[in-house]
This record gives sequence, structure tokens and C-alpha cells, in this order.
Amino acid sequence: MTEPTTVAWRVNSPIQELGGAFMFSRETREFGESTGVPGFIGPYMKGRCGVLGDVDADVVTSAVGFFHPGTVREAWESVAMPAAQAAEGYLHACHGFGRRKLASFDGAERLAELLLAVVRHGDANGAPLFAGWRAMPLAEDARARVLQLVHTLREFRGGLHFLTIRAAGLAPAQAVLIGGSPLLGARDQALFYGWPESELGEVTEERRARWQEAELLTDRLTQQAFSVLDKAEGEELVELVAGAHAAAGLRAKGKG
Repeated sequence: MTEPTTVAWRVNSPIQELGGAFMFSRETREFGESTGVPGFIGPYMKGRCGVLGDVDADVVTSAVGFFHPGTVREAWESVAMPAAQAAEGYLHACHGFGRRKLASFDGAERLAELLLAVVRHGDANGAPLFAGWRAMPLAEDARARVLQLVHTLREFRGGLHFLTIRAAGLAPAQAVLIGGSPLLGARDQALFYGWPESELGEVTEERRARWQEAELLTDRLTQQAFSVLDKAEGEELVELVAGAHAAAGLRAKGKG
């Protein structure tokens, strides 16, 4: 299979890793403590998905479809904090992480400018969390703004990826089992998301091929947002994202 070379593909790994690091940061743990609910999953679900509003858990499940519906409902309903307040708290945690981890990064102003152009150009159809996070007020300082936009773009790709996974005929649990996690083994990640062992099955070559095709289609769909940049701006974005990733102390795994 020929790998793509689009800007969306080249920045995907560093954006996924930088945004993922925020979710496990000290700032996010402090937000979790403010909800009064111990553990990770409840505050994570209410903070990340609070942009959807005070909706039923089924609505949240439709936006975070890689989680088992029972896990979503239990997590969502465990936090009594209003959704808007939780989203605001999660946003402030994101800003704090950006200020701390990108303190030594000198390209934040330009990176924020380029990321904002991409975010504004993105087609939000089928990506409700992206739409919700794009509507949140932007941080005034560039380092916080970079992390907010990175998180927002992460939601863009995540929403589109769920669509392509379903179009490929894969169950969400199967996709998690194939896609894996940088922190947990693939099967442990699926179990953490609430999927019972009986629904996981095995990773067959046929299922893996479907998942790889979904990845390629996700890249093509995601590139729509990045098409607002010309070639020089795209190259600049790739370089600046890599610089932010390195400044945050993350090991380089990105493409290109």
C-alpha cells in the first residue's frame, strides 16, 4: 500500500501525540479533581464532550463511537458538573498545558495562525466534537492557542475516522483492537473503552486491510481542511508542528 504524502498525513502523528499528551497532563488531572469525581474516565468524558451540551449519553456515544455505550453513559452521568462548565474547565486545562509545554517554542504565533486557518476551513459535517470545540473562545496567548487548535484538529480527524471505519464495515471494537494505543496494548485499550472480550474477536488480515483503507480515506477527507494552505504554507506547518512536538518533549514519530 502506497502511503500518502499530504500535509494532513504528515502532521497527523505529532498532532495526535501532542493532543493526547494534554489529556493525561497534570492540568487535566487538576480539572478532574475539580469535578469531585475520582479517576480518569468520568472527567475526561464530561470535559471533552461538554461542548455538546447537557444531552443524553446516547448523543455523546454518537460522537465518541469508539467507546462502548455503557462506558459512555456511566462516565457521562458520573459527573454532575454542567456540560458547559466542564468544557470550559477542560479548555482551561488545555491552555495551561500549552503554556507550560511550549514555553521554549518560539514559533507559536505563526503556528497558531496556520492552524487557525485550517480549523476555520474544515468541513464539520460528521464531526460534532470538532464543531463544538471550534466554537469555543480562542485563547489570547499563542502557546495556549496552539494547543487548543491542536486539540480541535484532533477532534476533526477523530470524527471523520469513525465515519470511515463504519463505512469499511468494521465494528468500533474491532477498530480499537487494530488501531491500538500508544499507552496501552490494543486489547487493553479496547477493554478500557468498555468492550467485552466476547466482542473483540481476532485481528484478521481482511479486517486489517479494511482498517488501512479507512485510514487512507480519513486522510483524504481530512486534507480538505489543509487545502486552504498553499504549498509553502503547508511545508511551514509541517515544520512548525514538528517543532512544537519536540519542544513539548515528545519523541518524534511523525511522518515527513
